[in-house]
Amino acid sequence: QVMLVESGGGLVQAGGSRRLSCVASGPTLSTTIMGWFRQAPGKGREFVAAMDRSGGITNYADSVKGRFIISRDNARNTVYLQMTNLKPEDTAIYYCAAGRSAVPTSRSSQYDYWGQGTQVTVSS
Repeated sequence: QVMLVESGGGLVQAGGSRRLSCVASGPTLSTTIMGWFRQAPGKGREFVAAMDRSGGITNYADSVKGRFIISRDNARNTVYLQMTNLKPEDTAIYYCAAGRSAVPTSRSSQYDYWGQGTQVTVSS
């Protein structure tokens, strides 16, 4: 069982930056893709960004392109989400996920493991 623990959430002003981290433990070599999803109050979970194991292939939601960057440090079993120019609509619980798909997909059903989430609140 792969365990995922997110950190780095908090309160930030609009226009500010924040970096989220997700540390994976357990049989992490069984997973090939890592992703970030988010869920705002009263809304469904939506895809944010994903990356393959090598870091050579990334995938971003249109709403965060140019503002968020996903990266990973395989030696530390950690994936990051660097968020810049944050907007109030970015307020959500952010979840880290891991899966075994061949490509870093935006489909949540392709992810087998999920973290508990970390809250990001952007004030206007």
